Amino acid sequence: MLVTFKSKAAADVVMYKDHARRILELVGKEVEKGVFTTEQISGAIETLESEVRQSKAHPVSEDVRHDIELHHGAQGDDHEHEPSQSVSFSTRVYPLLEMLRAAQRERQVVAWGI
Repeated sequence: MLVTFKSKAAADVVMYKDHARRILELVGKEVEKGVFTTEQISGAIETLESEVRQSKAHPVSEDVRHDIELHHGAQGDDHEHEPSQSVSFSTRVYPLLEMLRAAQRERQVVAWGI
C-alpha cells in the first residue's frame, strides 16, 4: 500500500505505507489520512531532522551486518534472494522533508490520504 503526500508547494511524494507510518508516528500523525498545517510544519521539520541526526549517529550494528552476511554467504551467493540493500532513514525521509521545507516557504499545507 502506498501513501501520497500532496502540497501546492511541491510535487507529490509517494512512499510505502510502512515507511510513511514510522515517519508520521515520530510527529504524532496517523498514516491513513492527515494534514500538516502551516503552524505544524516547522515542528515536524525539527523532529524529522533530529531523527535523521540520531540515525546517522547510530549506524547499522555489526550484529545485523553479520546476520545478513550469514544469510547470503561469504561471497554474497544466494540463488534464491537478492542481496539485502538497506536504505537509511535519512534517504527515506528526504523527499518528504524537502516537501515540508517548500510548503513552509510558500505557507502551504501538506496532506495525505484525502
